[in-house]
Amino acid sequence: MNPIKYFCKDRELKARIADQRDRVFRIAYSWCHDKNLSDDLTQETLTKALNKYNSLKNQDSLNCWLYGILANCWRDHFRRSREMNNIDDCDFTNDETPESQYDRHMISRSILEAIEQLPVKQRQVLSLVDLEGFSYAEVASILETPIGTVMSRLCRARKSLAGSLLDLKTQVTDEQMPFLRRVK
Repeated sequence: MNPIKYFCKDRELKARIADQRDRVFRIAYSWCHDKNLSDDLTQETLTKALNKYNSLKNQDSLNCWLYGILANCWRDHFRRSREMNNIDDCDFTNDETPESQYDRHMISRSILEAIEQLPVKQRQVLSLVDLEGFSYAEVASILETPIGTVMSRLCRARKSLAGSLLDLKTQVTDEQMPFLRRVK
C-alpha cells in the first residue's frame, strides 16, 4: 500500500472523528444534564477515539464505535465518582440479638393485645391522641364529643393499659444484672 494514501486515509478518519464533536457533546449532555461534565466526557471520548482509531475495523460504523466509547467513558465517570467506604471504619458489630428481637416482639404483641381489650371509644381516643398526636379539641371535633369526655376516656384508657401492662416487667437474669463490688 502506498504510504501517502495510508496517511491521507488516517487524516480523513481523524477529521471525521473530530467532526463528530458536537453530536457527541449533545448526547453526553442529554445523559448528564451538566455542561461541564458533558464537555469532559466529549473530550475524553474524542481523545480515546483519536488514540485508538486503528482499532476501528469498519469506517462505516464510526458513529456506533464513537458512541460506544462515550458510553464507556460515562460508566467510568460513575465508577470514579462512586463513594468508597473504608472497611476499617465500618462497624460490623450489632447489639441486636435474636433474644432481644423476640423480647421486643413479645412486648409489642402484649401492648397490642392490651389495646384490643379496651372499649372501642377508649381505643379511638387513645389512638387519636397518643398515636396520631391530635389535641383534645381536635379529637373532640373528630368524634363529635365534649372535650371533658375525651379527657376522661383517655384517662381511663391509660389507667387500664398501665394496669394490664404492669405484668410485662421483663425478668432480669443474673447475667444481665450489673455486678457491684465494694472496694475498700
